[in-house]
Amino acid sequence: MTDRIEAAAAELRPLLQEFILWTPGNAPGSDPDLVGPVALWHRLIARTDVGLWKRGDLRTILLERMPQVVEDPDVAADRMIPAVRAYLTFLSSTGRLTPGSASLETLLAELDEVEDDFVEAMEDVIAEGDWDEEEDELDEEGSDEGLGDFEPFADEIAALPTIRLRPDAELAEAARGVPLIAQARELALWVGTGRKVGEETLLGEAEVDEAVRTLGLSDARNIWNVWNLAIDLEFLAPDGDDTVSVDSDTEGWPYEDDDDVLDVWMLGLHSVDYGDPELDDDDLTLALSGLTRGLLVRLLLAEGARRVPELREELAEAAAEYDDLGADAWAAAGDPLASVLAWLTGYGMVTVENDTVILTPLGAEGLIHLLDDEDIEVDARPAIDAMTALDLLSFGSDMSEEEADEEFAAWLALRDPVRAAAELLSAAADEEADALVRVQAASLVGSLGEAAVPAWQEALKEPSLRPYAATHLTQMDVEDAPEPTQADTHWLILDMWTISAGLGRPEFVSSLHDIGPAPTLIGLLDVIWKVRHPHLEELLELIDEAHPDKQVGKAAKRALFKARSGR
Repeated sequence: MTDRIEAAAAELRPLLQEFILWTPGNAPGSDPDLVGPVALWHRLIARTDVGLWKRGDLRTILLERMPQVVEDPDVAADRMIPAVRAYLTFLSSTGRLTPGSASLETLLAELDEVEDDFVEAMEDVIAEGDWDEEEDELDEEGSDEGLGDFEPFADEIAALPTIRLRPDAELAEAARGVPLIAQARELALWVGTGRKVGEETLLGEAEVDEAVRTLGLSDARNIWNVWNLAIDLEFLAPDGDDTVSVDSDTEGWPYEDDDDVLDVWMLGLHSVDYGDPELDDDDLTLALSGLTRGLLVRLLLAEGARRVPELREELAEAAAEYDDLGADAWAAAGDPLASVLAWLTGYGMVTVENDTVILTPLGAEGLIHLLDDEDIEVDARPAIDAMTALDLLSFGSDMSEEEADEEFAAWLALRDPVRAAAELLSAAADEEADALVRVQAASLVGSLGEAAVPAWQEALKEPSLRPYAATHLTQMDVEDAPEPTQADTHWLILDMWTISAGLGRPEFVSSLHDIGPAPTLIGLLDVIWKVRHPHLEELLELIDEAHPDKQVGKAAKRALFKARSGR
C-alpha cells in the first residue's frame, strides 16, 4: 500500500507544482498546499485518472475521507474549499480536466453544495480533538500512554535500517487469503439485508449461536470482534435506527483488482486493537490495552522476528511498569499473548513458527501505516527487486547523495546497464512534466557511460529528453551525435528554474541571478519564450512576480504574451 501511495504522490507532484506556479497570478487568495491531500485521495479512492472529476467525487473525498486525514481541521475549515475551487479552475483552464469529467460549472456547484457540510465536519474533528486533549490532560497525572504507545520507541525506529516493502500485487494476493476478512464476509452475508438488532444486545442468544456455527467458530468469544471488523471493512452497515444490512459488494470478496483488495484490508488495519485481551474486569482489561501494538513495535525493532518467550517476558514487565494493575491483569489473562497472536495471525500480519513470531510483508506494510498515523519517522521503501525506475527516481530526491548512490548500485546490480539506461529514460519520458525526475534520470544514465548510448539515441526522439541526450552523446564523441542547439540549452535552463521554483522563492530568485545581470536575463527572456516547455508560462509569471528588477518583470510579461499568442 505504501508504494501505491508513494507512486500516486509522485504522479501528482508535477501537476501540483504547476498548480503552485499557477496560483499566484490566478487565485492569489487560495492556499495551494491544502490541495495535495484532496488530489491524492481523489487519485487513490475515486479515479485512476487525476484529471477525471465526476459529480459525487467531491462529496466523497471532502466529507468521507478528509475528516480522517486532515492535519489541521481549523485551517481546512477556513481555506480548503477555496483552494479546491482554485484547483478545479486550474484543471479546466489549462486543459487538464479530461474528457468524461463533469463541467467546471457542475463541479463548482457541487463544491458550493458540500461547503457547509465540510465546515461542519471539520468543526466535529476540532471538537473531537479538543475532547481528546481534555482527556489527555486528565490522564497526564504521571501515567504513561500505555503498552500501545509508539512514541517511546521513536528514536529506535528512526535508527532502523531501511525497511523494504513488497509490491502491491504481492500484498494484495496475501490480503485475499486473510482468514479474518473471510469470516467478516461470511458474517455480513449471514446478517443479510434489514436484520433487526437490539439496543443492548445486537443479536439474541439464538442468533449468536447460529452466527458462531455459520463462521465455524469454537465459541462466541470472538463474534463481536468479527462483527466490528465487518463494520470496519464496510461489509456491514446500519441502514436504519434498528437494522443493519450487508453491503452489495461484499459477496464479491476477494476482489480481482489489487487496489480494491488493499483498500479493504487497510480499512480493517486498526482492528489490531481487537487482539488485546478482554477480561471480566474492565480495569484489568484497560491495563493491557495496546498489548497488540506493543508486540508489533517490538517485532519491528527486532527487524521482523522475536521468540515468544522473550516477548512474553518483556511485555509482562512493560505491563507492570505502565499500570499499577498490569501485573494482576497479566496473571488474570492466563496467556495474554494468545489473543494477540491469534488476531495478528488471522489478519495476515504475523506467522508463528517454532515458537518464533515473524512479521509478514503484509504486517510490515500495515505497521508502517500505523507509525505514519502517529507521525513516527521510519525509513521504508519498496524492495530493490520490486523497485521500478520511477520508484528509484522518486525516492532519490529525498535521500542523501551517499544513500542515493547505494540505492542505485543495488538497483543496477539486478539488471544490465543497457536495460537500466532504457528503463530510467523511459520513466523520465513518461513523467514529462517532472523536471526533477528528468534531471535525476539524466544524471544516473550519464554515469553508465557507453552502455547508455542506445538509450540516449532513443531519447533523442523525446522532446523533453533530447537536450540531455544531445549533450551526453556529444560529450562522449558518439559518431553522428547531434550538437545541442540553443533551444536545447534553453530547455535545460527552464528545467533548472522549474526545480528551483519548487524549493521556494529565494532559491528561484537565486537561480535567476545565476544567469547573470538583468540585461543578460532580459536577453534570454526575449528568446526563451519559443521553447515548448510544460512549465514555461508558469515560470514567466513567477519571474514577473518574484524578480526585484522591474525591467526583468516587463520582459517576462512580454515573453508570456508572445508564448500565449504564439508570436
